[in-house]
Amino acid sequence: MTDLALSRPFSPLRLESRSLAWQAGAVIVGSLLLALSSQIKVPMYPVPMTMQTFAVTLIGALYGWRLGAVTVIAWLAQGAMGLPVFAGAVGGAAYFAGPTGGYLLAFPFAAALTGWLAQRGWNGSRVGLAFAAMLAGNALCLVIGVAWLGTLIGLSKAIALGATPFILGAILKSALAAAALKAFAPRG
Repeated sequence: MTDLALSRPFSPLRLESRSLAWQAGAVIVGSLLLALSSQIKVPMYPVPMTMQTFAVTLIGALYGWRLGAVTVIAWLAQGAMGLPVFAGAVGGAAYFAGPTGGYLLAFPFAAALTGWLAQRGWNGSRVGLAFAAMLAGNALCLVIGVAWLGTLIGLSKAIALGATPFILGAILKSALAAAALKAFAPRG
């Protein structure tokens, strides 16, 4: 990668240079993507496996760390208000106090981390680093989610039920998100 490539941030959608209305539209589209990804799930106890982390990390990488985090926070606010945007088409503030609460609260941080890394070259132009960025976002979700779940059911049980079964899925979703990000990489 050249110095010129490092001096230009990865911004395939160029959202930072668009109008506030355009950015608001991106937040709405990102919220819809998150709501749809929440409905793709494998029922597991006490936390379902969904495509949410795929969407969270991809939004972070495409939107940048600030707008990515804002988009995820907007989606969380929609869910907290009762809109059916969480897994199983449910919503409500109670979900933040339940087993999935830590994972939900980790999502804006994961989007920000992934976006921050993408803006520093861990992006679709370098697919291996893009995969590592997506994996870092997924890992952050697991760490925060398990920490919260551990307060509810104990740490060893939280690791066994809330992290271990999700590791392979995190790797696969990270690879899929990195591949999707590659499609947005500048050509040339």
